[in-house]
Amino acid sequence: MAGGVLLLGMYGCTPKVQDYSSYVNSFIGTGGHGHTYPGAIVPNGMIQPGPDTRIYQWDACSGYYYADSTINGFSHTHLSGTGCGDYGDVLLMPTVGRQDYHAMGEESQQMAYASAFSHENEMAQPGYYSVFLDRYKVKAELTATRRAAIHRYTFPKAEDAGFILDLDYSLQRQTNEEMELEVISDTEIRGRKKTVYWAFDQYINFYAKFSKPFTYTLVTDSMALDQGGPLLPTAKALLQFQTGADEQVLVKVGVSAVDMDGARRNVEADIPEWDFDRVRSAARNSWNDYLSKIDIETNDDDQRIMFYTALYHTGVQPNLFTDADGRYLGMDLKPHQGSVENPVYTVFSLWDTFRAAHPLYTMLEPERSTDFVNSMIRQYDYYGYLPIWQLWGQDNYCMIGNHAVPVVVDAILKGLPGIDVDKAYEAVKMSLTTPHLNSPFEIWDQYGYMPEDLQTQSVSITLEQSFDDWCAAQLAKHLNKAKDYEFFMKRSAYYRNLHHPETKFFQPKNSKGEWILPFDPYKYGANGGYPFTEGNGWQYYWYVPQNIPDLIELTGGEDAFCKRLDEFFTSDETSGAKNDNASGFVGLYAHGNEPSHHVAYLYAMAGQPAKTQQLVEHIKRTLYNTSSSGYAGNDDCGEMSAWYVFSALGFYPVNPASGEYVIGSPTVDHAEIMLPGGKKFTIVVKRKGGAGAAYVKSVKLNGHKLDG
Repeated sequence: MAGGVLLLGMYGCTPKVQDYSSYVNSFIGTGGHGHTYPGAIVPNGMIQPGPDTRIYQWDACSGYYYADSTINGFSHTHLSGTGCGDYGDVLLMPTVGRQDYHAMGEESQQMAYASAFSHENEMAQPGYYSVFLDRYKVKAELTATRRAAIHRYTFPKAEDAGFILDLDYSLQRQTNEEMELEVISDTEIRGRKKTVYWAFDQYINFYAKFSKPFTYTLVTDSMALDQGGPLLPTAKALLQFQTGADEQVLVKVGVSAVDMDGARRNVEADIPEWDFDRVRSAARNSWNDYLSKIDIETNDDDQRIMFYTALYHTGVQPNLFTDADGRYLGMDLKPHQGSVENPVYTVFSLWDTFRAAHPLYTMLEPERSTDFVNSMIRQYDYYGYLPIWQLWGQDNYCMIGNHAVPVVVDAILKGLPGIDVDKAYEAVKMSLTTPHLNSPFEIWDQYGYMPEDLQTQSVSITLEQSFDDWCAAQLAKHLNKAKDYEFFMKRSAYYRNLHHPETKFFQPKNSKGEWILPFDPYKYGANGGYPFTEGNGWQYYWYVPQNIPDLIELTGGEDAFCKRLDEFFTSDETSGAKNDNASGFVGLYAHGNEPSHHVAYLYAMAGQPAKTQQLVEHIKRTLYNTSSSGYAGNDDCGEMSAWYVFSALGFYPVNPASGEYVIGSPTVDHAEIMLPGGKKFTIVVKRKGGAGAAYVKSVKLNGHKLDG
């Protein structure tokens, strides 16, 4: 592959006016195990109306799976790219004919009222979704604002048209502990429920207003999924009316974590009229505003589609949690009065997104990043530590480490305004000294590592916690807290205590300081009961982003380090148990899960940048594509996508809190990153050779040759 010259620089700018949304393929990632969804959403919106094609198991995490051929209806909350499922609240389905709602059995992925559909009659664009429901001969269209959705259904002529509004439905068949469903007029319904699943104590309220009056039947008798099975609470509204040929019936829906009045106000504030097309146009414009923050040029149409789809997926979450009146549900499960100007956000998949997604947000959306950080600090006020994995305003404690810490530290060190730095430091320090799930700091301080007999996932936690401590040390240094700086810097080197001098792997020890044998570096761990988290000894060997020079030294120098990387990227060893998170392989490198994401860039930090360039180009060209299976693994709330955005631009934050980027191999021919203050960062690639040219001959920054 031929090489070229990479030119970087900062200039003034006037953003170009383009329909960037036309480059987005919302179906990328909806197949395979990408777990994205094609619903009608706006950037970081509270509400996510979209189709649900299945109910439970791994590939129902977002509710939509491309291989399916039936739709259960359109629910209003969805997660994007996660490895666990939740949400799927307030399902609405248009019907014509008998409204069937009998139980289909615990093993069924379909509701009784599900309809067949064809992808040929389906469309998804940023802010818009439509599909033709074969069973009912109804065209469904959805669009949304930040806090409300509007549906448009085109019915055939029918004496028995209607809707089923299913409140007891949810993805993964969550436990419904409280439900209330109320028809308040012949055009309005509201309700509330509490579900218990991945999001503990999820309280959701809704309000729906219909453009056409209806008669109704409420179904509230308990039902069993299987004959003889346990009775489960039911809450469904069966709505009926007559329609003429091609008659359009519209529905406005709002949700709120606070109360039903909040859901109604969200509708009234965001969609006061019945103008579906206006809302659709505004939604598309909001996406164009987000996507226009990076303007690229490339002659490869597929690369353009993958780039803007990836950028789109980074904007799906975190999600707004503040109502139109400024209220939000606190972590004490009580309403609190906040402000619309300083909104609260939720859905922080931090074990994933701290690596690339949040560094991207600080670059593209510093004001919203400030809101993210302040939302995380708000959790500290209630819990005493920053989020681990926050969902619907509560922590579900999924995954390991305290990776809100690098997000908060990075934002402060980059000078993002609007953050109380002293309060933020307090939250960082207490988060790394207050024991909580998977973070027994009394053990951490006593042993200088996590002993596997006292804390499972011990090697992964030791490595990741060492990085979090390094981040805290940098903030302490920034604030002239010398004693704290020394404390956290000492901790940041604890990874050394699990480095085996002979095998050159990070290996588990017990509380007696003994190596736990036998040790198999190929064996995968999942999320407990093994020293590694969603990875193995090989994949976690490279996780010392705070001190790659020391890792190189521990490995035996640059030559030994690069040879070990060679083995990692070329090995065909298949021993050991692999879990579903292990996918997208290049040798032992697994791009389908986050611990591997920075590793291709390590060659460049050890004197062999050409190998970084070749591998990064290979990963982009072979592990991303424009099909529904276009991601090598879960998109994980935009992290897989953020890797692509950075790598296509030609650089990547190996240490996501350092403010430094490692040069890779740009896919774009030209790019402009729009920055605050009317500035832009421009990337110009003088490429010799056609598409796929990987090797960078030289780099200039603001006209000066960049050697490092």
